[in-house]
Amino acid sequence: MTMPDRVAMLAFAGGCASVFGIAAVYPEIVSAASRRAPRIVAAIAGPLRAGREGRDPGAAGRRRLLIASAGAALVCGWFVGGPLIALACAAAAPIAGVRALRAARARRGKAVDAGAAAMARALADALTGGHSVRGAITEAAGGLGGAAGAELRRVAHELALGARTDTALEAMRERVPGHGIETIVAAALLQRGAGGDLARLLRDVALALEDHARVEHDARAATAQARFTGLIVVLLPLGGGLLAELASPGYLMRLGGSFLTAWLAGLALVMQLVAAVLIRRLGRVRT
Repeated sequence: MTMPDRVAMLAFAGGCASVFGIAAVYPEIVSAASRRAPRIVAAIAGPLRAGREGRDPGAAGRRRLLIASAGAALVCGWFVGGPLIALACAAAAPIAGVRALRAARARRGKAVDAGAAAMARALADALTGGHSVRGAITEAAGGLGGAAGAELRRVAHELALGARTDTALEAMRERVPGHGIETIVAAALLQRGAGGDLARLLRDVALALEDHARVEHDARAATAQARFTGLIVVLLPLGGGLLAELASPGYLMRLGGSFLTAWLAGLALVMQLVAAVLIRRLGRVRT
């Protein structure tokens, strides 16, 4: 028997032994995974929920999210492209996770601020019905939907647990630093300190916020065509390059074969990226 045959037989025997070994410890692995999985999921879901709700997940929560995202990216990258791709994915995953969490918090803040006019009107109706500020918050929270209703129900829950009205309103303002929420909180705190007709003030705030949203929508509509045209102009060279590659396979490789053409193509790509960023910044509607 030759040496390669012996090596093959040993490899076959080792594979069979590993299969029997895995089969022997499989019940213990399943049992340990079933015990630990709920705790792992809860440890990750808590910081994710806090981030979506605008709360700070804390240092421990952020650490768990970073470790979980890096581990998941490492495994996926290993299966897709091997060790180098896995290490690159694991290094980029924490940055992407942090940015995704910030984006989720920003989206929720915009959703809450979009319902600020409805929140102000609901609070004004409750105050007109004879409720105090604390009672108006509880009353309005029950009939208000969407992200603004969820935020107001959270404030009502904090008040039910004994929090001061000023403290609960300031906490909402810190969680959702939007123009509408800040205006509502400022109006409520001003009335508590100086008095006045808060219901009428909140109705005026609701009208002003609706006018503001209408003007912002009109501004976005007025610049939509220009922004779309700019995006098409930016993407035209990339589309042309892809069409050239389809018509003549290897065109992009030949383009990068010469130092001059590669340098010019790289410079053009950088300028296209700069143009895309500038178009995005110029077309942004500042509120």
